[in-house]
Amino acid sequence: MAQVNIRIEDELKARADDIFEELGLNMTTAFTMFIRQTIRQGGIPFKVTTKVKDPFYNPENMRILRQSIKEAEEGKLITKTWDELEAMEK
Repeated sequence: MAQVNIRIEDELKARADDIFEELGLNMTTAFTMFIRQTIRQGGIPFKVTTKVKDPFYNPENMRILRQSIKEAEEGKLITKTWDELEAMEK
């Protein structure tokens, strides 16, 4: 069996370790999964881009924003208290 050594920033490794642990994985298993998926897909198994996508603009938020704009334009503004908004979030 081959051994691979990589260098990675301490904080980046610690954050990844936390996520892998939560998933019941370790770094070796996670890396092996990545390599297997790379082979199966014939390339990196996710989109690689230099663009930073703002998570605020996800499809669900955009749907809600469009609906809110429509309601505001139709004069259907609904006011809510902070507690009501927090309850909606849950």
